[in-house]
Amino acid sequence: MREENILYVVVPCYNEEEVLEETTKQLKNKMEKLIKDEKISKKSKVLYVNDGSKDRTWEIIKDINKKEKLFTGITLSRNRGHQNALLAGLMTAKEYADVVISMDADLQDDINAIDEMIEKYTNEKCEIVYGVRNSRKKDTWFKKFTAQGFYKFMKFMGVDIVYNHADYRLTSKKVLEQLENYEEVNLFLRGLFPLIGYKSDIVYYERKERFAGESKYPLKKMLYFAWDGITSFSIKPIKFVMSIGLLIFLISIAILIYCIIVKIIGKTVEGWTFIVCSIWLVSGIQMFSIGLIGEYIGKVYNEVKHRPRYIISENLNENEE
Repeated sequence: MREENILYVVVPCYNEEEVLEETTKQLKNKMEKLIKDEKISKKSKVLYVNDGSKDRTWEIIKDINKKEKLFTGITLSRNRGHQNALLAGLMTAKEYADVVISMDADLQDDINAIDEMIEKYTNEKCEIVYGVRNSRKKDTWFKKFTAQGFYKFMKFMGVDIVYNHADYRLTSKKVLEQLENYEEVNLFLRGLFPLIGYKSDIVYYERKERFAGESKYPLKKMLYFAWDGITSFSIKPIKFVMSIGLLIFLISIAILIYCIIVKIIGKTVEGWTFIVCSIWLVSGIQMFSIGLIGEYIGKVYNEVKHRPRYIISENLNENEE
């Protein structure tokens, strides 16, 4: 990377007081080495994004900013979720940097992969470099099964995402300028970047154990995240419901013909099981279909209001200037 190119590392933080000191220590060593090797500009920084944390995360970020010139931060007016916090960081960093790398604060993303990302950006002219896990050996069987199932199901539903990639990636200023044109409220950044295009590549790394604290993505939140991604990028569920509806309609016609024939020949079968089962089956499908369509209508409702996706209440970079 040429000397004039400025790198910003964007790190969303929500209740990360237990890991911030160690994260800062490791990122400081990495940034100083990159600057010493003249791979990035001396103006490069780490940008912490406080997503409305309830602990001392923001106070710690401000203290780090006072002690270390390589670190800055912004805080959102309230908790907006990981995707919105990440977007806030990316859009803020875009104003200061030539290239941005996003990663989590829990030290599970191998920071040594940053070197290879920068090499691909510099030498191979890649505008996007995705950090991808090379294995899931450390995951439990359930975690591995659900995670791999998530990526496969997303692909099946028509969402173009990179397999085993979370939000550890390098993006150029050019890409972020295009990302700004995507104004949807229901964010799923893993699906947006492949849509933008430009030359991209992959860097494989070994994901580590969380240094401290608890995961911010339990099973319930992961399921919601997956559902949000599907309904934000794919209309296949609606097409699936339409196909089921058509199938039920054809079956109902066959049943109607059968009932008429039985009535004509005088062999009417008395019984409530068939009727009750039919009513419950059709009613269940109708309720499911209405709920699914309502989910999409709800997303349209959120989009047309054009409310801000995040509000930055303080930017330490501006305070420095």
